[in-house]
Amino acid sequence: HASTILEKQRYLTGNTLTDADIRLFVTLFRFDEIYSVYFRANTRLVLLTPSLLNYCRDIYHLEGVSETCSMEHCKAHFFCSHAEWNKFSIIPKGIGFMDHLE
Repeated sequence: HASTILEKQRYLTGNTLTDADIRLFVTLFRFDEIYSVYFRANTRLVLLTPSLLNYCRDIYHLEGVSETCSMEHCKAHFFCSHAEWNKFSIIPKGIGFMDHLE
């Protein structure tokens, strides 16, 4: 698991940020607010996994990253663009994941 790796080192492959880290970050960024709701994958949230939450905070605060992260945009896209899964385009309030990145 990534959480176990990140308990021992800063990034997935060591101390250097790689493409794998960016790919994992964008998935983790959306996970608690979108994927856990949409796909009912709520048995292990990022907010409740310290190594993953710290990893997200670390990457979020790298220069230029936070400006590209809009939870509202992500939620609007996911919850409003698949009518077969969300007929009325209801966007859940969420659990406030962004509050934990600041």
